[in-house]
Amino acid sequence: MIAFLMGLKTVSPKELHQAIQQHQATVIDVNSPQSWNQAHVPGAVNLDPAAYQASDLPPDKNARLVFYCSNPLCTKAPNAARQAKKMGYTNVQVMSAGISGWLSANLPTESASRATSPQS
Repeated sequence: MIAFLMGLKTVSPKELHQAIQQHQATVIDVNSPQSWNQAHVPGAVNLDPAAYQASDLPPDKNARLVFYCSNPLCTKAPNAARQAKKMGYTNVQVMSAGISGWLSANLPTESASRATSPQS
């Protein structure tokens, strides 16, 4: 909701999962390193939302970037996404549900030690 109000495009956890499977997105987790170590979207990179540089992102300014933080009320991902837009990236989105929404959708995660799959 916050991302939408900030004029950013949003993506649902299931839509992001499909994009990842098709190698169509760079996923950026802006949660704390401790949170990222516990659980993150598979393949996501962890960046400091206030201190990342353009060199931390893909060189292609048209690359699809999807930022997420902890939950729908968190403002770190929308703010980091706006920063990427200011750097000239044109295909920037936010998974506004955050990692909590990803987990609620029972999608696979990775942790600092291993990848996990949803329980059957």
